[in-house]
Amino acid sequence: MEANNGVWGGCWCMGFHPEGVGSGHTAAGNRDAKQAHVRRGTVHQVLVYDGDDCVGWCHYGSPAELPNIKNPRAYEAELDELPDWRIGCLFTGHGHQRQGVARSAVTAALAAIEDAGGGLVEAYPEQVEGREPQRGSYLHTGPESLFEELGFERDRRIAKWRWVMRRRVASGGCRDSST
Repeated sequence: MEANNGVWGGCWCMGFHPEGVGSGHTAAGNRDAKQAHVRRGTVHQVLVYDGDDCVGWCHYGSPAELPNIKNPRAYEAELDELPDWRIGCLFTGHGHQRQGVARSAVTAALAAIEDAGGGLVEAYPEQVEGREPQRGSYLHTGPESLFEELGFERDRRIAKWRWVMRRRVASGGCRDSST
């Protein structure tokens, strides 16, 4: 993250954590908060490397670890089952876009979730079909098409271009892509 200025203006992928980001938060404070989560073991991330260089990651965790999502009222309005896991932020470093980094990161996160006992996994990607190309932080939760390709299905819309997508991951060696 250091090489990418803390990502998205210094958020350090703290937006989904209880502390959140925004007013009153600084890049340095977000960095310190992320380090504290790492030390306490209250963060899950998959890092993707190209040689010795970290080129991307996928941030995931339980709803207790990642309680903050955008559009919480819309999210809760039709909630019928709290997920076991949430996939929050995705990031691909500059110069590594469109090389499969995000796909590798999410695939590895799903494997880690399987190893941890599986369960219902949610993601909150942006719909890209039918809209102008988006760049930067608009896609911090990834494009919907990536999650569709990995077996996630739309559950419900929570904003004009944002969906709750779900996939059930079995425990152990057999993954179940149905929801």
